[in-house]
Amino acid sequence: MDNKQKALELGQKPVGSLLWQYALPAIVAMTASSLYNIIDRASIGQVVGADAINGLTVTFPFMNLSGAFGAAVGVGASTSISVKLGQKDYITAEHLLGNTVTLNIIIGFLFMGVCMVFLDPILYFFGASDVTLPYAREFMEVILAGNMITHMYFGMNAVLRASGKPRHAMYATLFTVICNIVLVMAFVWWFRWGIRGAALATITSQTLALCWQMWIFSDKKELLHLKRGIYRLKADLVRNILSIGVSPFLMNATSCIIVIFMNRQFLAYGGDNAVGSYGIANTWGMLFFMFVVGINQGMQPIAGYNYGAKKYDRMMRCLRLSIISATAVMTFGWLMAMFFPSAMASVLTHDATQIEMAARGIRINMLLFPIIGFQAVVTNFFQCIGRVKIAIFLSLTRQLLYLLPLILLFPLIWGLDGLWASLPTSDLIATLTTLWVMWRYMREFRQQ
Repeated sequence: MDNKQKALELGQKPVGSLLWQYALPAIVAMTASSLYNIIDRASIGQVVGADAINGLTVTFPFMNLSGAFGAAVGVGASTSISVKLGQKDYITAEHLLGNTVTLNIIIGFLFMGVCMVFLDPILYFFGASDVTLPYAREFMEVILAGNMITHMYFGMNAVLRASGKPRHAMYATLFTVICNIVLVMAFVWWFRWGIRGAALATITSQTLALCWQMWIFSDKKELLHLKRGIYRLKADLVRNILSIGVSPFLMNATSCIIVIFMNRQFLAYGGDNAVGSYGIANTWGMLFFMFVVGINQGMQPIAGYNYGAKKYDRMMRCLRLSIISATAVMTFGWLMAMFFPSAMASVLTHDATQIEMAARGIRINMLLFPIIGFQAVVTNFFQCIGRVKIAIFLSLTRQLLYLLPLILLFPLIWGLDGLWASLPTSDLIATLTTLWVMWRYMREFRQQ
């Protein structure tokens, strides 16, 4: 099957088979990546100690902020490419690929430079203490040095999925994960390089994966491939990429803001161990949420292509199947959290106080997980079809309008438990809001 036919099958093959075909590689890749994070953090917690885990948690806002810029380009470009392929505009799709490369290089280096200059003040602002700052700094110095590599790696993986190569995107991620695990075992467990070794393992594995991705896109037989004349930034293409990418950018940027407030509040109400416990609970929550991210990534090219091709029945069937799949996954995560929270916490730390604190946090944080899948899929759906304002509204209301005030209010009433409870409470309100917005959209859609 040639490359154009692979793109055309997005509008012809049964939707259930397509979603399985595109989502499974993304799910495997995202889950493997989350498992790597667990192994990485378990290595740091077990070998270096609880203070290192606490320091690593302080770096989460950095990772969210870096991911925000990466998503602005990667998601925006991949969605634009999917729509252009659906419209059979292959020349514009190819120029979008070139502009993606250029934007990732520019943004990656700028982000690295600014953050390196102000690293210590930023980490203190993110919730570091004098105890955790050295660990956080060691980790982020290496991560920031390779920031452009990280941006480019995630951006190219998104374009691989959009261009009809979900398995290649999965292979790239699996290679990164396996390489990461091997290098962490060598750098942290064997050479005892500590938290810096874990960061070095991450950047090294992403660099190797990026080399393979660029080799694929250098093949002139590919429908989309790198060549002269496509790298110069074009205002209309950049505007198109960023107008779509602004939604995931704001989602990640607001996540950064939320994590900063969470870290500072946990530090105030429970100390460094509470910050680390939040990191442990967040790590496990993200493991299950990554399944949903994989489903969303599988849905993106299918929904985007069929929206561009005006095959709305196929688009809606893809949405329904994605919601059902995401709900099933998050329900399984809820069952794990309700029955095995202590076992989950003990994987990442051997500190008894931190295990007890994290186990309670895991149970509260994941209390309403069965309804989160719906909210995440529908938000991503609006992004896939270019309804950026709706996607932005849904993502921002959960984090800024609902969660942020609760983070500040609930601890005043219920202390540390109130801080944990702010998370599922905002999930409930956000899901109800999403349900209302989806009902309004469907009513308008049927009238067209």
